[in-house]
Amino acid sequence: MPANTLDLVTELTLRRAAPADLQGVLALLARTAGWLNGLGVRQWPAGGFPAERIEPLIDEGVMYVLDTAEGSPGDTAEDAAGNTGVRVPVATIAVDGHADPEFWTQADRPGDALYVHKLAVSRDYSGCGLGEALLGWAALRAAVHGRSRLRLDCAKDNARLQSFYRRAGFRHVRTVDLPHRASGALFERDAPGALRAAPLRRRAPLVPAPRSGHAVQPRRVLDITTHNELMEC
Repeated sequence: MPANTLDLVTELTLRRAAPADLQGVLALLARTAGWLNGLGVRQWPAGGFPAERIEPLIDEGVMYVLDTAEGSPGDTAEDAAGNTGVRVPVATIAVDGHADPEFWTQADRPGDALYVHKLAVSRDYSGCGLGEALLGWAALRAAVHGRSRLRLDCAKDNARLQSFYRRAGFRHVRTVDLPHRASGALFERDAPGALRAAPLRRRAPLVPAPRSGHAVQPRRVLDITTHNELMEC
């Protein structure tokens, strides 16, 4: 399935993850989990997720990766088996209809929403707006599929992350405090109803290129509305 790309300083492509992406996705999630745990946030296991947690998402076609055409700073890493040269995507996100039954009840009408899981952005691209762009794309995908909301859960004690989701248009629904779950802060945002029949096009934001020793150049991150074939299938 082709994915639209933009001619950027660093070209980024949003595409559905393939089985060959498994180790790269695991590496990105492990790096992100290590960074979170270093901040004292225990939402994800410190070493990342085992393959059996991520492989089904790829097999089901609900895991997406944002990748570069030419590679990016730190785009390879050692995988869990100690092998080198694993290609690490710039970002990853899973979007599906699975409502965690420990958090979302029948009163929430779980079928009215799509749900975000495993959103992670490489630290090399921190602050570039990729997370916001992917969440915006996911909200459009929810609208195209006739869902009225996009939902997610995050760590109960991560005020910084919760503020990020609020800035991205989410509202706090409630916090479910289960002793065996670090997550439990529930958020949702409305799917853009005006776009459900035919997504409108808009210009992507200008953001700085990834951190490096060179001068910063503006680039367009990701025009989420060009990826209609990923929304509709």
